[in-house]
Amino acid sequence: MRLATRISGDGPRTAVLVHGIMSDSSSWSSVTSDLVERGFRVIAVDLAGHGASPRARRYSPQSWADDVVETVAPLLPEAPDLVMGHSLGGLVASIAAERIAPRAVIYVDPAFDFPKGIRGALFKLSFAMMPPLQRRDLRRLNPRWSSREIEAEFAAHRRWHRRTMLGLVDSRLFVPPRRADVPSLVILAERSLLVTRAAALRMLRIGMRVVRVEGAGHTVWRDQPERFAAIVGRWLARQLPASASSSR
Repeated sequence: MRLATRISGDGPRTAVLVHGIMSDSSSWSSVTSDLVERGFRVIAVDLAGHGASPRARRYSPQSWADDVVETVAPLLPEAPDLVMGHSLGGLVASIAAERIAPRAVIYVDPAFDFPKGIRGALFKLSFAMMPPLQRRDLRRLNPRWSSREIEAEFAAHRRWHRRTMLGLVDSRLFVPPRRADVPSLVILAERSLLVTRAAALRMLRIGMRVVRVEGAGHTVWRDQPERFAAIVGRWLARQLPASASSSR
C-alpha cells in the first residue's frame, strides 16, 4: 500500500520518520524542523489506518513495514541516512530498516517488549475500548505539550482507525532487533511501559546506545523537547557528520 507522506526540506541527507499508533506524521513537527535545520530531507509517513493513508483489511507490524518500504523506496535515490520510529513506529522501523538499510536508526520509546499475559491484554483492551479523546483529555494527560501539539494529536485521533488495534494482538511479534547492524540509538521514557530493564540491557549488549530521559513520558520529544533535541543532535554529530554525508 502506498502511504500518505509529509516531505520537508531539501538537504543532502534523508530521514524517514514513522509515528506511533493513534497518531500520524504531524506528530513529528518539531523533530522535522530540527532535522531540516541539520540538513535533512525528511519523509514522514502516515501508517495504514492513520492520518491521510488508506485503511487496510488487516493490520500487523510486518504489513505496516511493507507499506513503509513500498512508499519510501521510490522516493530514495539511495539508502536513507536515518530512520526514526516511535512506539509502534519503532517496531515498524526496525522491520523496514532490514530492507532499506539506513546508515543509522533512532528508536523512541519503541514497542519492543509489549506487556504479556493478562496485563498485556488489559493494556490493549484499554486502548480499544477508550472513548474518543477530547482536547481536555489530551491537555490533562500531556501538560507539557504546546497548544499546537494538542490540536495535531486531537485531529490525528479523529482520523485513526480503531481496527489497527488488531495489529497488536500477538505480543510475540513485539521484540527488539537481534542485531545492531548500523548505529542505533534508543531513547526511552523515564518509566517506559514498552521496554523493560531486561530488554534495555539486551540492546546494550548488542551495541545499541540506550538513553532514558528523566521527566519524559511516552512521547519523549513532546515532553522534553530541548533534552530530546540535544540527545539526538550529539548522537547524529558523531554517527552522521554532515561533511561525510554531503560528500557521498
